[in-house]
Amino acid sequence: MNANCGDTKLMRPNSVVSGVARIGAAAAIAFGLAGTAMAAEEDGATPHYPLNHPRQQSWSFAGPFGSWDLAQLQRGLKIYKEVCAACHSMRLVPFRALEELGYSEEQVKAFAAEYTVTDGPNSDGDMFERPAVPADRFPSPFPNVEAAAAANNGAPPPDFSVLAKARAPERGFPWFVFDAFTLYAENGPDYIYSLLTGYQDPPAGVEVAEGTYYNPYFVGSAALAMAPPLSDGVVTYEDGTPETVDQYARDIAAFMMWAAEPSLVERKAMGFKVMFFLVLLAVLVYLTKKKVWAGLKEQEA
Repeated sequence: MNANCGDTKLMRPNSVVSGVARIGAAAAIAFGLAGTAMAAEEDGATPHYPLNHPRQQSWSFAGPFGSWDLAQLQRGLKIYKEVCAACHSMRLVPFRALEELGYSEEQVKAFAAEYTVTDGPNSDGDMFERPAVPADRFPSPFPNVEAAAAANNGAPPPDFSVLAKARAPERGFPWFVFDAFTLYAENGPDYIYSLLTGYQDPPAGVEVAEGTYYNPYFVGSAALAMAPPLSDGVVTYEDGTPETVDQYARDIAAFMMWAAEPSLVERKAMGFKVMFFLVLLAVLVYLTKKKVWAGLKEQEA
């Protein structure tokens, strides 16, 4: 996400044995690499990234009873369009999905028409450009990965479609045990928020490569090629929401989570209902078993 470019309304512009053997070998390699990494880290040779763990935030879609904040998602879309779309694609998200954010069909058509997509071939066998329609997906700002890398210091910007799921640092033991019960799935947005607000000057004695920017929340190293993309006032909100880096980071992180998993809220709600049903079923099965065996015991007596 690079800074170039709000009201909350829509903007216009083999065998079992061999299989077990392979699994065993993979596990041995994994444990060996893990042991090596831990030893190196203890020796101070290889630091573990991210240097700082993502800061856990409060999200409207958290927990089994969470819900999307549509106003926030609309603000996130605005940030993507005005700031992020210049470098980052979102090729798995169709324009028609924006209706889920509270926009009308006509608004979505107008929004899509601001983009140009390549279609074809036509009757002459040639590809051609045309305005996008709701059935199209967000187009990439670059024709290919090589062009994206060339325009961004050799590091092609990642696609936004599933980034909130792909960039989700593990919380480790024992947190992942609790996460299974609390339905915690916000480590991706937590990471994105922390990264966007975590740019800072490198500490004394630490040097970063030219053209990179120090950020202790980055999962790949201590610095990344993306310059700080947000600054206070870079995007205008007409609903009175604070126009600060902190607010921008929250809004775009929430929007990226929706883009990665639009059905997150529905999935967690269904999961909660299923768990409740299973608990109820277990209780009924136990009571039935107790009733049946109680009668048999009386007959034996």
